[in-house]
Amino acid sequence: MSARRWPPLALASILAAVTVLACGGASPPADEPTVPPASTPATPARMPTAMPAATATPVTTTPAPATPAAVEMVAAEPPTLALVPAFPGLPELERPVAMLEAPGRGLFLIALRDGRVLALPRDGHWGNPRTIHDQRERTRRDGREQGLLSIALDPDFARNGYIYAWYSVRGGKHATRLARFTATGEGASFAFDASSELTILEIEQPFPNHNGGTILFGPDGMLSLGVGDGGAGGDPHGHGQNPRTLLGTVVRIDVRGATADAPYAIPPDNPFRGRDDARAEVWAWGLRNPWRMSFDRETGILWAGDVGQDAVEEIVIVRAGENHGWNVVEGTRCFSPREGCERTGLAPPVHEYGRDGGCSVTGGYVYRGAAMPALRGWYLFSDYCAGGIRAIPAGSAASGEATQAVALWEDGPGEVASFAEDAAGELYVISFRGQRIYRIVATEGP
Repeated sequence: MSARRWPPLALASILAAVTVLACGGASPPADEPTVPPASTPATPARMPTAMPAATATPVTTTPAPATPAAVEMVAAEPPTLALVPAFPGLPELERPVAMLEAPGRGLFLIALRDGRVLALPRDGHWGNPRTIHDQRERTRRDGREQGLLSIALDPDFARNGYIYAWYSVRGGKHATRLARFTATGEGASFAFDASSELTILEIEQPFPNHNGGTILFGPDGMLSLGVGDGGAGGDPHGHGQNPRTLLGTVVRIDVRGATADAPYAIPPDNPFRGRDDARAEVWAWGLRNPWRMSFDRETGILWAGDVGQDAVEEIVIVRAGENHGWNVVEGTRCFSPREGCERTGLAPPVHEYGRDGGCSVTGGYVYRGAAMPALRGWYLFSDYCAGGIRAIPAGSAASGEATQAVALWEDGPGEVASFAEDAAGELYVISFRGQRIYRIVATEGP
């Protein structure tokens, strides 16, 4: 397979990283906050807070190798792509961070970083988007990586109307909250009931960056949440290698039947359930800032883009109990120490790239739609600084084969904050540059 190459980044693009939503690097303050320790919750669990790393003993888990599988056949050369406005004539949006399609409602829901959720009709009669939820008064956005960061619909949304949000909490200590709201009304009256908020999980954050995070439901109905390492630069609290905290992990919980007294339960197949040396909510650990994650709707594999520190951006496949190595390694390179680090038991990324290719990875999706057959089976992603769209063959990557990224779109946009997938599996790009949402289309190839 020949690879189309993207041009090296100019120095100005690298310097633009200071505005990245998902990137870290700030120096930690002199005083570190203290968080009282919490015990590993039983099932069902009461609402926990993050635990400190100071006295934790890291778990030494050597993950089992993935079950061998036939490599999925994909087109030798995916199509060249273009981005077209998804909603022509729509006014610029203010920092859109996520979009999803509400089944049975004929609506796209768009989350804005400031704490609002907008609704746009699926049939193309857009006009001005309608605000269906406004939590700006409760959403902290002092730091550039804070705000309303992700939304997700309950698998049984058509019946129960539950919508989940992951956001930075205004007031008091820095914290991020996973909350559930109930949607009410039909048609033009459809909206979140702000008074219905139920806090599922709240995690204290020592710094205002690396808040993560994506919330999404897997094929089994369990909720997954990507959580950053707590911020600053270099993981000064050692959260990445401490599975006794929820920072630097992918959390997996069961929110069915959630109540204020028991907001979630621990799935019986969670790898650390019943252990006292790790939080039972942890599905995988050793992550720096898994800014965007997605499930492959065909294979059920969980993909994530993990934002790097100084040198490496990485794409990872998130599997039960695996340690992705931060901050011992950054990608496959030693980080602490810089040479001779111990890599035993660490799960390497399925793809990585250096600073010649960008500064902050934005994870995307494995394409499973019907409009672009030659793109099926390719995992698409972007970089906030470099822009464009790249892809790797998902089947080969999942089977452990070395993968080379192909550049599918080089002309923009930059500042890609997120991707989105509609009910049919077609993909969209959400960009802070111009505050736009684009639909991905093929310009050549079948």
